[in-house]
Amino acid sequence: MTSHDQDPDRIPARDLARDLAQDPARDPARELGRERAYHDACRAALAAMTEGAGQCVVIGENAFASGADAEVLGYQLRSWAKELREMPEGPLFFGRLDFGASPSAAGDHAGQSYHIGRRRIGEHPSAPPLVVDWRAPVSRRFYQASARDPQGVAVRRRFGWAQGSTGVAEELTGLEDEPLAAPGTPAAATTTGTAPTGTAPTGTAPTGTILAGEIERPRVGPMRDIAATIQPDQDDLVRAELARSFCVQGAPGTGKTAVGLHRAAYLLYTYPQRIQRRGLLVLGPNRTFLAYVCEVLPALGENDIRQSTVDEEIVRETRGREVRAVDEPAAALVKHDARMADVVRRALYGRIVAPRNSLALREGSYTWRVARSELASIVRAVRAEAPPYATGRERVRSRAVRAMQLQAEQRTGPLNSTWLQKITRARSVTEYVDAVWPRVKPEEVVAALFTDPDALAAAADGILDPAEQKTLLWAKPPRSWKSAKWSEADLVLLDEVSGLIEHPPGYGHIVVDEAQDLSPMQCRAIARRAVFGSLTVLGDLAQGTTPWAARDWRTQLGHLGKPEAAVVPLTTGFRVPAAIVELANRLLPALDVDVPSGRSLRGDGRLSRREATSPRGLADAVVEAVRAALGREGSVGVIAADGAVRELEAALTTAGLSASAGGRLALLPASLAKGLEYDHVVAVEPAEIAASEDRGLHRLYVVLTRAVSGLEIVHCRPLPRQLREPERA
Repeated sequence: MTSHDQDPDRIPARDLARDLAQDPARDPARELGRERAYHDACRAALAAMTEGAGQCVVIGENAFASGADAEVLGYQLRSWAKELREMPEGPLFFGRLDFGASPSAAGDHAGQSYHIGRRRIGEHPSAPPLVVDWRAPVSRRFYQASARDPQGVAVRRRFGWAQGSTGVAEELTGLEDEPLAAPGTPAAATTTGTAPTGTAPTGTAPTGTILAGEIERPRVGPMRDIAATIQPDQDDLVRAELARSFCVQGAPGTGKTAVGLHRAAYLLYTYPQRIQRRGLLVLGPNRTFLAYVCEVLPALGENDIRQSTVDEEIVRETRGREVRAVDEPAAALVKHDARMADVVRRALYGRIVAPRNSLALREGSYTWRVARSELASIVRAVRAEAPPYATGRERVRSRAVRAMQLQAEQRTGPLNSTWLQKITRARSVTEYVDAVWPRVKPEEVVAALFTDPDALAAAADGILDPAEQKTLLWAKPPRSWKSAKWSEADLVLLDEVSGLIEHPPGYGHIVVDEAQDLSPMQCRAIARRAVFGSLTVLGDLAQGTTPWAARDWRTQLGHLGKPEAAVVPLTTGFRVPAAIVELANRLLPALDVDVPSGRSLRGDGRLSRREATSPRGLADAVVEAVRAALGREGSVGVIAADGAVRELEAALTTAGLSASAGGRLALLPASLAKGLEYDHVVAVEPAEIAASEDRGLHRLYVVLTRAVSGLEIVHCRPLPRQLREPERA
């Protein structure tokens, strides 16, 4: 980074407040220079922190401690050093808070000044930080303070950054002050320096050109964090207490995904011991989506949060079973239905039978006997308690042994634990338990349902009709469950049975994105992992595209095990321009979901249509649209129906336009567009997207709302009626 010959001394907040009140025309260049020098000092402090962390690893590895303590200490030190070394390049702070001098308003922060960044930076652990973490309690005022409620803040300062000479966005180019506490001071900001490229006109985004420019800045590559641009309603959700579960119904461009990721980072910062003890999981819809958001958490200083998909988590918990089969649509629909939970429960617990004989165990000259009626009573009592299947099996064993123990103690007196262990492992006891409460694997239960019509009929009686049962039966049954080929839906059922046998380990918190697309059975898999934890559920019912997509959040939250969770709507977007949002809103009445229409504060953006005269000319029109989009700043996404992607790829390649991962241009099927965004989107043949599946209009709604600067619709076929321009009288 370029060095600046400016005074590196910090500006006390009380002096800045006095300057703002008495000398509004202070030297802007000097202010900018001093902040640049301060950033240089922070950069040097971060380098020292990184070097010091490496030295601590060396010292810690040679410290005198017990083996367990040394291992924990070494892991913590190495993790800290690794986080600092791998911290993404970029600005070290994005804002500053200057508190007024009055303790009645500012409290302990009276007269103080704080720079706000993505992680804490200090010259020494015990010294006041040079940069305060955005998750720290005092930082909340950066997002929540306003002219109506300044919360003791005299001035809120935002910084504008641009690409430096090294290609890293860390050149401080401008600052913008927003006086909050000065009597009679208007809320308008005072700008110094140059705003970042892409700044929208004043009034089209939140107050200030720097904030608007950061929100609307073109992007290429993975998703960025929004720590610098969090809005008050988003901040309330991010900082909600750990025990609170809620659902965010977010219209396109409202930042619901970013809110979920920042909440994950906030919870780990605020509740480190509770989260680290049980873990935190972020679930996305697919690997494409996770690759897009992969850099957000590391940029916020969190590298140990697990990011996965529901299917991957199920495979992980089912000991790595592979998906080797594909279901027919009708079968998949039944397997994902919530009623299957009752079917597999019946199938599992239907294996429990009443004892046929008494239990006898000979020990020396004595024989301990438990009558069949008493054994039956034990089995009935355990079943009534409804424990996990494996737990119930052991309860039956222990209670039968207890009955024999009481007989033995009447003859011989108190018995020790060695005797109990011997009797518990006795062959006759094990044979009895195996007979009434047999040991079973999930694969055995599910395979029996799909291969034996009678077993399926017994388990599904009154739950599934005969036609539904028929769709579940395997056309070519395997010789045994060991050679069975499982589908993705089968693995969900195996996970259900596994959860009935033994509860899986749970997480302290789970963030679930695109939750509207989860089936009831997938929701139950998540619920089992959050029995003692909380959930942040993110989604948009209007973007539900799976055959089993949710139509209302209350039912979906019930499947997720959190029926009491609040549903919080986010309807105001800052990323997607108003013209695009209004176009997409035309589809809402046809989507059969009750969601509020989205709105945007951005009056800029481009919306255009390009009509090809023939199907053969469609590819040429797409190439022309892509060339035009590449002539503008930012990323370009070409989105088409899944079956049209290969032909378009060939056309783009022939035209010398290469779509590659991580580049400016991406070509993707509509089925993978969810959760992604591009500065410019070329939406190809909307009518084909809408007609390609049962919920095609929902898919089209997703495609149209991926653009954050410009949307061009390229088509040959007539557009769906909702997108046609109204006829002029």
